[in-house]
Amino acid sequence: MPYIQADETPVRYNDPDEKNGGTAQGYLWVVSKPGGNVVFDWKLSRKHGELTALLGDKFQGLLQSDGYEAYDSYVRSHPGVEWLMCWAHTRRKWFDAQAEHPKAVRIALKLIGRLYKLERDWDEAQISDEARIFNRQRYFERSLKWLKALALKLQADARPKSYLGKAAGYMLGHWEPLVRHVKYGHTRLDTNLVENAIRPSCVGKKNFLFIGHPDAGQRTAIIYSIIVSCERHGIDPDAYIRDVLTKLPKMTTKDDLLPLLPSRWQPASL
Repeated sequence: MPYIQADETPVRYNDPDEKNGGTAQGYLWVVSKPGGNVVFDWKLSRKHGELTALLGDKFQGLLQSDGYEAYDSYVRSHPGVEWLMCWAHTRRKWFDAQAEHPKAVRIALKLIGRLYKLERDWDEAQISDEARIFNRQRYFERSLKWLKALALKLQADARPKSYLGKAAGYMLGHWEPLVRHVKYGHTRLDTNLVENAIRPSCVGKKNFLFIGHPDAGQRTAIIYSIIVSCERHGIDPDAYIRDVLTKLPKMTTKDDLLPLLPSRWQPASL
């Protein structure tokens, strides 16, 4: 089943409609398949409809993300899509709550860590997707059962707006998409891969501060898509861009452009 990860990151842009040349906030939305190309898209908002515009209505498969409501909304309006949640985001909520209830949070982190330990063992053993499904259903059951029971108890005792209450509420509120991983063997427990893809843009905006014009945002997204995809596939972006820009003027709409994707591109010398 097709499987993609998604995320978004805010980026300021210079808005000519703002007084005194002020800036407004836009977003780089990102989707990728683990190990595949990375696609950035520029949007002026974080509205739920922006995700629909990015993924369209034809996508069917698994969508993994953090807990932002836009992803849940997209899945509910697209019956062919199943939502998977990121365990790393869940873990961070528990990590933030350590000062409030160290002993209980330590247990929660240990149970989540056990899931990751099993995944690392299976990665090292290079087991098949079918074997991973079997293993997840067999070996995750006890840890997930204890984790849910712990969260229910802590949620009942903690203030909802406390770090502990938020950690328990976040996990229980997204329990189904979190445990849905046991049905599949080709998914990752977290969205760290797509977050790593976003990292260059996060570093960049600290240096360039803002995008110069709303219309320049999409060009920025295209550049990031090319460079980050090249880096993911171990390709020199400069060599890739030079080669593709040399080939494209000689091609027509009847030519197969797929070999020019970073995931398929090969240097001319090969």
